Amino acid sequence: MSRYARQAILGEVGPEGQAKLAAASVLVVGAGGLGCPVLQYLVGAGVGRITVVDHDTVELTNLHRQPLYRMSDIGRPKVEAARDALLGFNPEVRLDTVAERLTPQNVARLVAAADVVVDAADSFAVTYILSDACQAAAKPLVSASVIGMTGYAGAFCGGGPSYRAVFPEVSVDGGTCDTVGVIGTAVAVLGGLQAHLALHLLLGLEPSVLGRVVTFDAKRLAFGGFGFAGSPEPDSLVPFIAPEEVSADDTVVDLRGLDEAPVSPFAGAERLTVDNIESLPSCKGRVVLCCRSGQRALMAADRLRERGFSDLALVALG
Repeated sequence: MSRYARQAILGEVGPEGQAKLAAASVLVVGAGGLGCPVLQYLVGAGVGRITVVDHDTVELTNLHRQPLYRMSDIGRPKVEAARDALLGFNPEVRLDTVAERLTPQNVARLVAAADVVVDAADSFAVTYILSDACQAAAKPLVSASVIGMTGYAGAFCGGGPSYRAVFPEVSVDGGTCDTVGVIGTAVAVLGGLQAHLALHLLLGLEPSVLGRVVTFDAKRLAFGGFGFAGSPEPDSLVPFIAPEEVSADDTVVDLRGLDEAPVSPFAGAERLTVDNIESLPSCKGRVVLCCRSGQRALMAADRLRERGFSDLALVALG
């Protein structure tokens, strides 16, 4: 017990709490800026089994905010490099790696094996896919996002409201780390907070963190947040589906510009934008909305639903 002595001596943890952590299983989706501190602190705390899902490889531009990786890791799959680093300081935990994208096809299997799910992917599509799966399986979801110098972390599902209940819509101008930028210390703060929320849930501490969001502004050095317990679930939702689930009977709309994607992977796809999606004529059957991250598809779906479209699906092409 010497490894965990400073933690187990806490009244909120103790030998019973440490045993809970050792018996727990956590799914962490994303081994990047948020995932690195999440993984470091969950492994350090002695969580018995951690499954890491990430399809990406280590790049030079990752290193300013992803301290698990070294120059020698550039080009390696992140899950492999992360596993080596993490087992280097705590070989007692079990680390399972999945070097692939989280998709509507594999999410249910991955969520089913976890006690707590951590969304560290910072992707609109992944967050909604995980929220839907966690809500269906009654598993708690800890999600966070950081862009620029601001971000948030919160605990959803598992008996509390889902992510969709709190954030049913997204801004098409939200930007990404690639376009807006991000400061590494803000990512570290929010990733550390995610790890804390996960440990809070695993230990069963009260009051529960379910139904709460914490915000952080690194420029003003200000924390905020709000509670959302009791927020109603949406009457209906537009699901994300895998590209392979698109059928010949679907009307497919590719929302990417021709400069972004000169050729759509779907033959005969309509090429529209969020701003002119209202020009889509009424049609029979399902309408499938596609973009890179899922952000524009979500926005376009909201506009089509206002026009009475009800059979909709979304695809994030990556």
